Amino acid sequence: MKRVLVANRGEIALRIIRGCREEGIESVAVYSDVDRLAPHVRAADVSAHIGPAPSSESYLNIERLLDAAKRTGADAVHPGYGFVAERADFAQAVARAGLTFIGPPPSAIAAMGDKTAARKRMREVGVPVVPGTVEPMRTVEQATRTAHTLGFPVLLKAAAGGGGRGMRVVRNAEEMEGAFALAQGEATKAFGDGRVYLERLLEWPRHVEIQVLADRHGRTIHLGERECSVQRRHQKLIEEAPSHAVTAVIRRQMGEAAVRAAQSVGYVSAGTCEFLLMPNGDFFFLEMNTRLQVEHPVTELVYGVDLVRMQLKIAMGHHLSLPERALVPRGWAMECRITCEDPFADFMPAGGTVGYMRLPAGPGVRWDGWVEPGTEVPLHYDSLLGKLIVWAESRERAIKRMRRVLDDLVIVGVPTSREFHQRVMAEPAFVAGEIDIGYWDRVGRGLMARPPDPEVVEAAAVATALLEEEKRAIGRTGPHAGGGPAQAPSGDAMTGWLDTARREGLR
Repeated sequence: MKRVLVANRGEIALRIIRGCREEGIESVAVYSDVDRLAPHVRAADVSAHIGPAPSSESYLNIERLLDAAKRTGADAVHPGYGFVAERADFAQAVARAGLTFIGPPPSAIAAMGDKTAARKRMREVGVPVVPGTVEPMRTVEQATRTAHTLGFPVLLKAAAGGGGRGMRVVRNAEEMEGAFALAQGEATKAFGDGRVYLERLLEWPRHVEIQVLADRHGRTIHLGERECSVQRRHQKLIEEAPSHAVTAVIRRQMGEAAVRAAQSVGYVSAGTCEFLLMPNGDFFFLEMNTRLQVEHPVTELVYGVDLVRMQLKIAMGHHLSLPERALVPRGWAMECRITCEDPFADFMPAGGTVGYMRLPAGPGVRWDGWVEPGTEVPLHYDSLLGKLIVWAESRERAIKRMRRVLDDLVIVGVPTSREFHQRVMAEPAFVAGEIDIGYWDRVGRGLMARPPDPEVVEAAAVATALLEEEKRAIGRTGPHAGGGPAQAPSGDAMTGWLDTARREGLR
């Protein structure tokens, strides 16, 4: 392997380019019109234009990606995460072009990409799954009958997707028709496949996932768990490793289940099995992500491995050489996703130009990001600006370190999710490790009440000072100077004072 085309953008493209450089492998960056000056383009050895800004015409266009590989002389392709990373047809097209796909075989992607087929396979190999169907629901009536059998509430889920899209909670039969139509429509739009299936809704479990690695020679291992329960609308916000709720016994059992799941589809490379963990220690398979996860750095820090380099070595045919002593977590790692969203406006995605940045530093601090001063953040793609990751000796120390580095992080010019993370790091339930997938609804949403406008606060302070000064003046010289009470100011007078305060205090 001499030259790898990175079929992605942003922070993950930079992450892969750095991994290639450490292995002595050249890298090729691809870019759309709006990414022509992006950091990942400058960081690569070679770059190739692949089309206009819309991802359907650039980063999702298989023909253009393969043409870029041919034009630049790449002999391998790394998909990163998102875009074409979990498309079996892309992996097949890469192989047909005579290139090495740095990831699992197309058959494994296809087997785990169809969620109903994956659930059926997991049952066959003894991996516990959430009670539900293993066949798609064809009609609202069929879904309603099945839901009555399972027991409400239930969850409608896209058979061909993930990431929270095509997913709807149904709490009674009256909600089924509307939810069914919404889930089908969203699944069709996101994945080109409108099939949906049903699961029993497990209320407030933890979302815990297991990292697996498998080589081409039959060895499959797991690298422990990541806790991903702090999420909003099924999108992860904060991840950590290990999990506060996972004992050594649960880690072993869940790890063995993840290994069985991966082996059942002939898995190769890095992948992740996601589980729901109940308070009594029971766990249920959700799905397998057949790619590198966004949150992979927390595993790297507690297990001392470089997962991107491991992917490269596996793709080149190397044996997994991690000794057993490396498969034990050390310390605690935590990651906050810093997105270009306004947390005070329901996390509305935004765009703009980064004017100034200050990145945190110090022991146990890592920033995986893609923006710099002058970077234009487009609205065409995911809102992730970077990942702030810390490592410390314990969870308590990791939280304290994260508080400090969030204070040190400054990004000016675009809104970011930083303040949400700052508030979570000081919230008692999170600090105590009392989290599950309902954390956002119970706690997180309330943390993001919009703070007072600083201009209004300042103006009010000046207005109060002016009011007090005028009261004193009236008391000294007005018609009631002899000791009678001063007249209360009228509404018009208050408005005038506030206007004066704005001019005096804010000019």
